[in-house]
Amino acid sequence: MTSSSSPSQDTRRLAQDYPDGLRADALMEEDVAWSHEIDGERDGDQFDRSERAALRRVAGLSTELEDVTEVEYRQLRLERVVLVGVWTSGTAQDADNSLAELAALAETAGALVLDGVIQRRDKPDAATYIGSGKALELRDIVLESGADTVICDGELSPGQLIQLEDVVKVKVIDRTALILDIFAQHAKSREGKAQVALAQMQYMLPRLRGWGQSLSRQMGGGRGGLATRGPGETKIETDRRRIREKMAKMRREIADMKTGREIKRQERRRNKVPSVAIAGYTNAGKSSLLNRLTGAGVLVENALFATLDPTVRRAETPGGRLYTLADTVGFVRHLPHHLVEAFRSTMEEVGDSDLILHVVDGSHPAPEEQLAAVREVIRDVGATDVPEIVVINKADAADPLVLQRLLRVEKRSIAVSARTGQGIDELLALLDNDLPRPSVEIEALVPYTHGKLVARAHNEGEVLSEEHTAEGTLLKVRVHEELASDLAPYVPAPLA
Repeated sequence: MTSSSSPSQDTRRLAQDYPDGLRADALMEEDVAWSHEIDGERDGDQFDRSERAALRRVAGLSTELEDVTEVEYRQLRLERVVLVGVWTSGTAQDADNSLAELAALAETAGALVLDGVIQRRDKPDAATYIGSGKALELRDIVLESGADTVICDGELSPGQLIQLEDVVKVKVIDRTALILDIFAQHAKSREGKAQVALAQMQYMLPRLRGWGQSLSRQMGGGRGGLATRGPGETKIETDRRRIREKMAKMRREIADMKTGREIKRQERRRNKVPSVAIAGYTNAGKSSLLNRLTGAGVLVENALFATLDPTVRRAETPGGRLYTLADTVGFVRHLPHHLVEAFRSTMEEVGDSDLILHVVDGSHPAPEEQLAAVREVIRDVGATDVPEIVVINKADAADPLVLQRLLRVEKRSIAVSARTGQGIDELLALLDNDLPRPSVEIEALVPYTHGKLVARAHNEGEVLSEEHTAEGTLLKVRVHEELASDLAPYVPAPLA
């Protein structure tokens, strides 16, 4: 590919095309301050909000101290970043949307986006990702803007990472490292932290670097004696071995934690409680929908990957049927395979559910791409056979023509707004209709001395009618086969 310096040919400078720089607001709804009076009823108590805000970085404040007395007032300076993308297929708008999403990820991680460039190539350059000529142009942009980090919109090989850093002379990271950094910031539970740590070590292992003493060999290798025989391990080989040992230990710990979640799932299966999983693109409004349906009080924030740890809440349909609703980690285009593997035990909530609520942001520039990206991950975790309802969220902010198009293309879909409550009643009715129903319909006259059977009928089945008579409780219910056999002795004999 040519390395012409004309921006209009194979490199597009986003800061020139878009005065506002395609920042995070290009993909996210307009941010508003959360208040208990306005949002408390919808989202519940936001216990994590003050803690998340306490870690917020402040722009424009330097970490370099002019006077030692200022040490108490020092603030962490935002990393100043330049974004780089390679446009290999699709339209120019697709390339812009991808880099806009990268800008949203960078701002979520706590960086200040200064500039962004896209280069048109058949495929990324094997040496420097964007080619030697464009790497030099990127170095000029970094010097001009005063950036200290370059973020590439793709996963770079270790060689590409080193060679691009040698040219631009600042730190270079890729999309995968950026997403891992966000996950490390937002993981709170013990299992979430372990999963993120495992994914980071998997990513780090082939990218370890060594120079100087890091490449010198240890003494040893033989059975002792004088200078000892054979080459020993280099320092970098020792580091890799230790990381592999830590990864093996982390996998065992995650497997042990998975056992605890599996026990909870078995308890729900034993009680015949249907399960519903909320899946969808990051920032599509999954946590807002969970709060609207159950009042769970899960953190809601206008940021990508604001919530990572799965939340399971008990809910009830308008007809009185109990079910569980699970909020899962958000997905994104090109979700790093390290994360898919590390979070597989968490994502199994989707595969073990009876119904998937696939949430998509109706106000997003390309909602069809969101749907495709999420379905790819659902396929990876083996949940393609689970019935799906597409929930088009943010209907109050979406283009009506886009809503009509999505509702026409997706046969099992509904438009809602978790913010305003629009369409929530219709969604609950759809849930009630699509949840699996008990297979046996039975009518039984249960004596008052066997009240536990009546309670089980309410908890595990669907009560169609209930009447209290002198002999006992007359129930007409839909139940599973095990409970039907327990109720069979109390079925009234047919009249002669």
